[in-house]
Amino acid sequence: MKNFFVKTHGLGNDYLVMNSHDISFEMNVENIKTICDVHYGIGSDGILLLVDSDRADFGLRILNPDGSEAEKSGNGLRIFAKYLFDYGYAKSKTFSIDTLGGVVFAEVIETKNDKAFLIQVDMGEAIFEPARVPVKSELEACLDEELQLKDQSYLINCVSVGNPHCVILKEELSETEIRQYGSEIENHPKFPNRINLQFAKVLSPDEVEILIWERGAGYTLASGSSSSAVAAVMVKKGLTNRNLTIKMPGGKLKLEIAEDWQIRMTGEVREIASGYLSTELLEDLN
Repeated sequence: MKNFFVKTHGLGNDYLVMNSHDISFEMNVENIKTICDVHYGIGSDGILLLVDSDRADFGLRILNPDGSEAEKSGNGLRIFAKYLFDYGYAKSKTFSIDTLGGVVFAEVIETKNDKAFLIQVDMGEAIFEPARVPVKSELEACLDEELQLKDQSYLINCVSVGNPHCVILKEELSETEIRQYGSEIENHPKFPNRINLQFAKVLSPDEVEILIWERGAGYTLASGSSSSAVAAVMVKKGLTNRNLTIKMPGGKLKLEIAEDWQIRMTGEVREIASGYLSTELLEDLN
């Protein structure tokens, strides 16, 4: 199984999953970029690396295609959970996963042909305290605070769900607009660790539609942590119910926001391919 990989997507957000004990190259920034590149590597929205953990059943490193490391990813966690279940690492349908953003719990809700299909993940607590997002703000919670850009301004709502998010409410969603301003907002000085961005439109008390700009990855079809962040902000602002659906270009996720701000997310995952890195690619990586 040396240099074995599995490519899986959650609503069009795709990751490569690998075991840190089974790779023969250093997982450094340049190698991550090469592997994730659609022309020079396999192509993906990131790499999920199975590592050891002394505080959970499994450890996970989430590596962005620009070589940076993410604290948490909702789609990534469901994809990782499917890998653990499908390839025999997990011996039961419920298990814990250690991330930089904290320990989370996953459960395989539904299988097809003995493979995980529908997975639920407890994403942890939504945190609105600015210093813990982090976001530079004098408010008790960064809600409806103005963010000034070079030629535009927005009212932002910031929350951490293990990683930092900025939610902007919109009457209409525009992919062109989020692509235009996504990088500027992601890298704005107001956000010490950069930020994940979501444009959000409330469709009903039970459904919100969003577009996503992911820190370190750019425009993304779907994101579990983004969905979690948007759901938490909608509930915090009193715009939706606590059980709601988040609609993205890649598909839909079910979110539950508890009274204590614990987040539970449920969604599908599908494997795309599996295989081994070629000797020629390994030469480039080494």
